[in-house]
Amino acid sequence: MSVRVARIEEGVKAMGEKPPRTRMRAPARRAAITAAALRVFAGKGYNGASLGEIAAEAGVARTVMYDHFPSKRVLLLAVMQEQNAALMRHVGARITSSGSADERMRSTVDAYFSFAETGSAGRRLLFDQADEDDPEIRTVREGIRRSRAHVVTVLLVDDMRTVGVDPHEPIAEAMVELIIAGLDGAAQWWERNPDMPRSRLVEGVTRLLWQGLRRPA
Repeated sequence: MSVRVARIEEGVKAMGEKPPRTRMRAPARRAAITAAALRVFAGKGYNGASLGEIAAEAGVARTVMYDHFPSKRVLLLAVMQEQNAALMRHVGARITSSGSADERMRSTVDAYFSFAETGSAGRRLLFDQADEDDPEIRTVREGIRRSRAHVVTVLLVDDMRTVGVDPHEPIAEAMVELIIAGLDGAAQWWERNPDMPRSRLVEGVTRLLWQGLRRPA
């Protein structure tokens, strides 16, 4: 066989082969793992999830996961911190926006429901899933809850003072906890009643938070 014919045959053979698989870089692998972990943890809880299932969901070998997260606990804590930061960025930008106090309240409520709509797995992980029989995880959950309430309290300082509430008093943080819990309760109801338009839900919740149960003037 001539060299020219051999090269042609090699070229034809190469054309029929699949291209080599591109290996993800470390940051992309980590992002794929945390995204998969979020879906699995939010759907099955900590105890129901396995690292093997998360690895399969992420499209990586289980051994690769250990390069980034040495245990399921560490992976859950990383995903929780990541989702809480995303929530705070999403809502915080609306709270500090311009406009009157009631307009900021409405935009804040809308921001939370927007997060619940587009990041429902994150909301479920942060608020619904708490099946971990692990002191360290419980401590981190409590720390996230406290920091979330504190951040929102700080963001609402000026509005609280406007209505005569001292933001440094414990009652201020209790009020913020009530707002957060109420918003998430409404978000859970919305998951069971997805036909409700977000705009109508925002309007109803804002009216309750701003005016209480009084009839609008």
